[in-house]
Amino acid sequence: MTRRNLVRYVRVPNLLVFSTIQPVMFVLLFTYVFGGAVRIPSGSYKDFLLPGILVQTVIFGSTQTGVGLADDLSRGMIDRFRSLPMARSAVLAGRTLSDTVRNLFVVLLMIGVGLLIGFRFHAGFISAVGAIVLAVLFGLAFSWISAFIGMAVRDVESAQTAGFIWIFPLVFASAVFVPVATMPGWLQSFARVNPVTNTAEAVRALCQGGPTATHVFHSMAWILGILLVFVPLSVRRYRRV
Repeated sequence: MTRRNLVRYVRVPNLLVFSTIQPVMFVLLFTYVFGGAVRIPSGSYKDFLLPGILVQTVIFGSTQTGVGLADDLSRGMIDRFRSLPMARSAVLAGRTLSDTVRNLFVVLLMIGVGLLIGFRFHAGFISAVGAIVLAVLFGLAFSWISAFIGMAVRDVESAQTAGFIWIFPLVFASAVFVPVATMPGWLQSFARVNPVTNTAEAVRALCQGGPTATHVFHSMAWILGILLVFVPLSVRRYRRV
């Protein structure tokens, strides 16, 4: 199932191309339009922004999991898969793993764009690899949420809309684009416990150096919590559709 979904990106390259344009636009827009107005405690805004963009990229990319499953449901592909001698979870696992591979490709591409505009890793090669792995794992966890939504709504248009409604508050009320300290006090409480903030801060710490253990622990706790809740929920939903 993973190979089947990856082959689709090869045969329909527009899916991959358009999924990379949006994060590149965010990097350029926030760096050259809004970057001069954002106060950063230390370092450059480019070094602050790109780790957040990596987290934003994998979350937005995870919405395609639900859209793809809703598309398979509406075209009857899920019924055909049910007739084959394969595990019930294979369809979901294959879809989430293929989207994780796509997220890894986009993350590496975004790092390449970041290096071109002046972003730099300051904590060494191992920490850089850890930042990439953490961002991709976070996208995998959100893919399972998206899978549950896609099977719950069952049609592509609803999956696209429902997939973004809850993601926008998480992304923009977080430390992806600006420090949490610059937000109103009432919003800081939400932003500090937001899983997007925790993962953005963890990826940022791994990229730029400094204390990382607490940030990584909080991020991993969110990732494991999401997987523990939404993997069984998604498999249960798949059995009922």
